[in-house]
Amino acid sequence: MAARGNGRDGETRDAGTRDGGVRTRKRRSSRTGRATMADVAERVGVSAITVSRAFKRPELVAPELRERILGEAQAMGYVPNQAASALASARSMTVAVLIPSMTNTVFVETLAGIHEILHPRGYQILIGVSHYSPVEEERLLRTYLQFQPDGILLTGNDHTAATLTYLAALRRPTVHMMELLDDPGSHSVGFSQFEGGHLMTRHLLERGYRRIGFVAVQLDPRTLARLEGYRQALREAGLYDPAREWRRTEPSSLSLGAAMLDRVIDEGSDCDAVFFCNDDLAQGALFQCQRRGIRVPEQLAIAGFNDLAASAWTTPTLTTVATPRYGIGRQSAAMLLDLMEGREPATRRLDLGLTFIAREST
Repeated sequence: MAARGNGRDGETRDAGTRDGGVRTRKRRSSRTGRATMADVAERVGVSAITVSRAFKRPELVAPELRERILGEAQAMGYVPNQAASALASARSMTVAVLIPSMTNTVFVETLAGIHEILHPRGYQILIGVSHYSPVEEERLLRTYLQFQPDGILLTGNDHTAATLTYLAALRRPTVHMMELLDDPGSHSVGFSQFEGGHLMTRHLLERGYRRIGFVAVQLDPRTLARLEGYRQALREAGLYDPAREWRRTEPSSLSLGAAMLDRVIDEGSDCDAVFFCNDDLAQGALFQCQRRGIRVPEQLAIAGFNDLAASAWTTPTLTTVATPRYGIGRQSAAMLLDLMEGREPATRRLDLGLTFIAREST
């Protein structure tokens, strides 16, 4: 029987040839003819381990060398085999991130913060959009768990029973974003939505407004928590009136903000101020006030929430509450990174707080 042994540099030697000598042959890329990690390593003149690090742990490879490796890999058409890597290391180097919307700037900025922390550590992000549906979130989670993600980032705490069962059974490191959880063993990064609603309403009261309305759309748990903060502040002042609340289930937008302003006015409301649950709604309301000749804030004060970029440039500029969505992305990813690497985070519940921004609209 022929004896076979591995030579250096990936060459193989076959004993038992006709002349009894030793024959060498070149390594083939793969059964499919595709380039392998070893091919890239040979082309660049480094070890396969260095190539692997260039893709998975880029911070461990000198930038110039990493650029050479990535350049050669691209030229050769090499793509890392994540499935094989996961089997070998018991790690997939992926993180599942489930958010409600990709059109809402708040969550886009959150994703940017997540990427800034995880990408340099070699993690790829699997993004799922639930469209504010716990049932859709459950379906996405079930799908992404098939890829064996090393960790999970979820938005909020409005989950189906099945989602909670999956998380408990599979024991994947998980961090909840945007809302703060008090459940034992949970990890969360966010701020108090209730406090945000209370803070804005208190400001309007302190400015002398007494007939304050609230416009809520989407009606996700975060919006409803702001609504409760609004109600509590008015109850404390003895001024709460449920007739000054307007709700719609559609997603927040400029056009919906304009439509809701029309509704408030056309229904004969006596409001002297309206608190819109999101800035894009409030911006739409400001534009509609201009069309209708309603002077802001002299005839009607307008307030928003989240401090979107355009709110500092509307006419008048928009009073709002700045939320730390980019910081939430960064801190949630950092907390998850600790969990995935076997470290207990400094805190399980990280409150990043809020910043009130008073501008011309109130």
